Amino acid sequence: TLCVLVLCLLPHFGWALSYKQGDPVILYVNKVGPYHNPQETYHYYTLPVCRPKEVRHKALSLGEVLDGDRMAESLYNIHFKENTERQTLCKLTLSEKEVDQLREAIEELYYFEFVLDDIPIWGFVGYMEESGFLPHSHKVGLWTHLDFNIEYNGDSVIFANVSVKDVKPEPLEEGGGGAGHGVSSGGLTVTHTYSVRWFESTLPHSRRAERLRDYSFFPKTLEIHWLSIINSLVLVVLLLGFVIIILMRVLKNDFARYNVEEDGGCDDLDQGDNGWKIIHTDVFRFPLYKSLLCAVLGVGAQFLTLATGIIVMALLGMFNVHRHGAINSAAIVLYALTSCVSGYCSCSFYTQIQGQRWVWNIILTSALFSAPLFFTWSVVNSVHWWSGSTQALPATTVLLLLGAWVLVGFPLTVIGGIVGKNRAGNFQAPCRTRNIARQIPQQPWYKHTAVHMAIGGFLPFSAISVELYYIFATAWGREHYTLYGILLCVFAILLSVGACISVALTYFLLSGEDYRWWWRSVLSTGSTGIFIFVYSLFYYHNRSNMSGLVQSVEFFGYSLLTAFVFSLMLGTVSFWASLAFIRYIYRSLKMD
Repeated sequence: TLCVLVLCLLPHFGWALSYKQGDPVILYVNKVGPYHNPQETYHYYTLPVCRPKEVRHKALSLGEVLDGDRMAESLYNIHFKENTERQTLCKLTLSEKEVDQLREAIEELYYFEFVLDDIPIWGFVGYMEESGFLPHSHKVGLWTHLDFNIEYNGDSVIFANVSVKDVKPEPLEEGGGGAGHGVSSGGLTVTHTYSVRWFESTLPHSRRAERLRDYSFFPKTLEIHWLSIINSLVLVVLLLGFVIIILMRVLKNDFARYNVEEDGGCDDLDQGDNGWKIIHTDVFRFPLYKSLLCAVLGVGAQFLTLATGIIVMALLGMFNVHRHGAINSAAIVLYALTSCVSGYCSCSFYTQIQGQRWVWNIILTSALFSAPLFFTWSVVNSVHWWSGSTQALPATTVLLLLGAWVLVGFPLTVIGGIVGKNRAGNFQAPCRTRNIARQIPQQPWYKHTAVHMAIGGFLPFSAISVELYYIFATAWGREHYTLYGILLCVFAILLSVGACISVALTYFLLSGEDYRWWWRSVLSTGSTGIFIFVYSLFYYHNRSNMSGLVQSVEFFGYSLLTAFVFSLMLGTVSFWASLAFIRYIYRSLKMD
């Protein structure tokens, strides 16, 4: 299964195809769908269009299938560097039902996607015009002629697009009958034609991705606002500096005050003291729900590793506009391979804090993300299957993914857990813990969990708010993300802000003689996921034109999963930062 997963990536790293004069160049038809709903796609041949007698599909990679691609051979006869003018593709007689189907598709702004030599070609199925109020005019037409413009350099294809310039659409009258051109008693007769024109280009094959990136069938909304990005980075750096400087000054004063009595032992420090020093015998008291806490830390560490790996692969140029679904394939392979990280981190720490049910801990770790993912995917895939969308995964792909988890992901989690359990040392606590817990005084409102979650979630969110728009526009729009260097910097700053804010909030918590910092440190910055989900609601209603049940279910389902992943990652970082901070301050006290 691991070999199969790795092989799924191979189609994305293929070599350039070379052609000779007159060689056939296969044009694949792929999918159609509403222009404003990127994830609502259907097979091109679900429309009443020209098709071969026997539909032959292209072998696709895992990433392409996950991306909704369903490529099939077409009737277009294209030969390398040979121009064709007004070639007949086929003649169709459309029934009233088929005409209504085309009218509905055109009114919903359906576009099609073809693929030629791994180059996507986009165009609209038809033309719609609304004019006037009194009298009102509503015209719908079908594009029955397509002009293919293909650029080449030497023996390779560089770029291709389709145009309908100087072409009149075939009018589709209401109900499929009436006064339309080519109408017969049996329905509407249309003739599909095409032309092919070849143009020489100076762009080398290695740089043809630049040509596609500069082409704009879809609107270019992803402008690089460098000033906003730099402003965000500067504010974050100033925030970090402010927190660090203030915290160090406060700690310096605390150390100077607490270490005056050098002869007092650990048990004598309770006398007349207050603040974080007085709870030294309770601060390392292990929390409730140990197994769940360790599972969160393990899965969070796994996604930190996975996210770093994806960004590094992107910086190495392994993902570009010609490699359909490459990121999807890489994410699945990395998720399976990094399962050992979650098992190791979870079971190792679970053993350190004297957990006994390590088998249950491994099972919980493996299911903490995979169970919500499976539930969400089941709902989304069922909706796609009900609507006939190409986003519904075939049974073979489902079995492949299930096999990847059963034969690779889960076993690696178990192996990592066993290694972590055997290699786990003792929990390094500078102070011993008393058997009887100390009573926690009543806390003011601004030290409650909800307030800490609001503060700890908003600040990291503000650090990524600008970049988050670009990510959403890429994942839920038509954009191609290329700012991977900036993304790496923003990712590092996000983790740094989360760590610093968590340390500051943990200090304020301990200063109030409240030693329940374990779960509080996870929730404080883990709440960033809530802000990200709220932003997704804002993006859906104010920054996109998405609509309909199919698109909405996918958007909100996977946005909720994304928020959960961010919560796991930031909760893990904030916990380890708080633990390191607490060990440092209590180790720095002069105690017997």
